[in-house]
Amino acid sequence: MELRELRPGDAARCAELEKQLFPGDNPWSENIFMVEFAHPHTFYLGVFEDETEEAEMLGYAGMAMLGPRSDPEFEIHTIGVDPAQQRRGLGRLMMDNLMHVADQFDAQVFLEVRTDNAAAIAMYEAYGFTNQGIRRNYYQPSGADAFTMTRASRSERVNEQ
Repeated sequence: MELRELRPGDAARCAELEKQLFPGDNPWSENIFMVEFAHPHTFYLGVFEDETEEAEMLGYAGMAMLGPRSDPEFEIHTIGVDPAQQRRGLGRLMMDNLMHVADQFDAQVFLEVRTDNAAAIAMYEAYGFTNQGIRRNYYQPSGADAFTMTRASRSERVNEQ
């Protein structure tokens, strides 16, 4: 398995997976992924079956750094795993890497997650995220609600222990 930063050529597969994972909402298009990859403050990675150029992407994740580099916050924009590849630890592999980046900056991390996505919520809680509230009708056009979750910075987590 290979974990690497995503490139423009990966955008089509991300969009394909989005359609499978988020069919009742507005899944991101290939163009949206291309724009996201190009932003200097975003970081997108993917998991591939092997290290060959033809290897199929099994999952993807991305987050943005917000605020000044000297005191940033991060927001997870998306994370998804091919339905046929779920329950293999790929989501955790990507989260390990995203959280490592945030911890290197000693930054807090935010995200939104559907209130009915128990598996994702459990994974986020395992990484120390806590529910801060609900955003009603966050996902469109389905109207599904989202929990807003946060994870304290590394130094805040250490001081709590």
